[in-house]
Amino acid sequence: MSEQGTGLSIPLPTGRRLYWGLFLNSLLLTLGLYVLVTPADLGSPRLVGYGLLWLTVSVWVVTNTHLEPASPSTRRWARVVAGGYFGLLLFAGGVIGAGIGDAATGFRIAWLPFGFGPAALYSGALVTINLIPIYLVGYTALAYLVYDTVIEASGSAAAGVLGLFSCVSCSWPIVVSLASAVTGGSSILVASALQVSYGLSTAVFVLTAALLYWRPTDWLAGLRQ
Repeated sequence: MSEQGTGLSIPLPTGRRLYWGLFLNSLLLTLGLYVLVTPADLGSPRLVGYGLLWLTVSVWVVTNTHLEPASPSTRRWARVVAGGYFGLLLFAGGVIGAGIGDAATGFRIAWLPFGFGPAALYSGALVTINLIPIYLVGYTALAYLVYDTVIEASGSAAAGVLGLFSCVSCSWPIVVSLASAVTGGSSILVASALQVSYGLSTAVFVLTAALLYWRPTDWLAGLRQ
């Protein structure tokens, strides 16, 4: 008789679980390398968490969105709408803005906390460009979801409007400036305000991605039938 082994057998992840495990491990490895080989420090754990959340949600919604077959004209129209939406997000999110005239300082790399950095910043007389990784990835994911929504000719209009406010942090510097003037530039209050802005921006981004991905108006339409 052959003896059967009595050792513990640990099931290995396969399929999507394997790919997501590799993705998350790669993300954490990249975070470690970023801190080790660049001048950036780890920064606030909360900010790093926000960055990881933006990247993970963006990759998840894109990889789980399957485009429906559509005619070439429909796809062209969807690209126009998604491109316009992406452009609005870039402008409203402060990724692209008006120049600052003679105060322009040119191009530089900012070693911000992981996800927010490395940021490529250009301050010109006519235009300013702030290429922050999580915003570029996040806004691209939202635009892709809008593209999918247009192709399916259904979706939540509220989600599209809400997406424009996923860049809530773009207006927060005004609030921070006012808070600084009132409080005499208290670094604690200013830092706290920035933390709130990033948290709110992240929450609105996740909510927008969820609305565009699951489209609750589709559920309501189904219930009415």
